[in-house]
Amino acid sequence: MPVTSVFDLSPAEKIQLVEDLWDDIASQPENIPVHDWQIKELERREANLKSHPAPTISWEEVKRRVRAHNAV
Repeated sequence: MPVTSVFDLSPAEKIQLVEDLWDDIASQPENIPVHDWQIKELERREANLKSHPAPTISWEEVKRRVRAHNAV
């Protein structure tokens, strides 16, 4: 039975289609439009982080904590 619409695809086929589309879009990030309001929001968030730095932990520490939690 031929597929006439993406809505006729199975859930697994829809997921694969979305993954394929995302990979195609992500392969050329310079072609993704970024609006002025998005740039301004990113600048606002960056300025906020610089003026109010949050404590951070390393990726190794994150993994250690997750493994310790899962061992319980």
